[in-house]
Amino acid sequence: MTGIRAIDAVVNIWTPEALAGRPDRTGFYTSKMRVKREIFEGMSLKDMIARMDAAGIEKAFLIAAKVGRLGHPACYHVDYRLVADAVQAHPDRFYGLAGLDPTEGMRGVRELSRAVTEYGFIGAHFYPHWFELAPDHAKWYPFYAKCAELDVPVQLQVGQSMVYDPRYPLRSVGRPIALDAVACDFPELKIIGIHVGIPWTEEMIAMAWKHSNVFIGSDAHSPRYWPDSFKHYIRSYGQDKVIFGTDFPVLDFGRTMSEIAELNLPEAVLQKFLRTNVERIYKLDGADA
Repeated sequence: MTGIRAIDAVVNIWTPEALAGRPDRTGFYTSKMRVKREIFEGMSLKDMIARMDAAGIEKAFLIAAKVGRLGHPACYHVDYRLVADAVQAHPDRFYGLAGLDPTEGMRGVRELSRAVTEYGFIGAHFYPHWFELAPDHAKWYPFYAKCAELDVPVQLQVGQSMVYDPRYPLRSVGRPIALDAVACDFPELKIIGIHVGIPWTEEMIAMAWKHSNVFIGSDAHSPRYWPDSFKHYIRSYGQDKVIFGTDFPVLDFGRTMSEIAELNLPEAVLQKFLRTNVERIYKLDGADA
């Protein structure tokens, strides 16, 4: 285990209060994603912090996720206040990310602004596939503009969608190439394509190589199974462009850190990947952007 104090940039708040409004997806996560049942059933913030400590993770970005449009039986929103309260209770361990729902229009844009200016959130987060709207769809643009104005990054899932419920299949609209137009239209906006971009990892790497304001989040896919091209990118010309994440509880903190150690990354690269890059991108603790 490395001595670097890692920062996990993609973590789901998993308290009983946060889980109360979610549809039951136990089968999907415990079978297909192999999440341990006792973890999936929820935990206190204290227990989450204990798991982080055991894995060598100092801080985590908690997502106030907006998973689809409210009213749909497969969708849910996490109240911004739940994450804000968690951050306030443990300011040395957690930061907040505001989930986005493009169907909310300017009301959602104002909520995003309030989350940043009043609750202290440090960025935005969204899932294109839950709305079946690609990242370059016009309905996302007001949110990009507000993030650029507020000078906060936005992270979004790129890659394929999953079938969480066979009654509600979702099209894979998150091709990384869609970030090309967004990065061109918003050169001041820092954009993080999370979930590695699988199965279009090379496409995600190409976007991060082309655009100085595009980065890659390494969450949701076990490091042991990362494509060779991605591992090479982290080691070499992409060592300043990738940030660490788990998408907990999708990936366990301890297992993920152990698998990263197995990659035998050079110490300087590991420092960037686990901490320095995300500090720079999100301007944490006064880091130079």
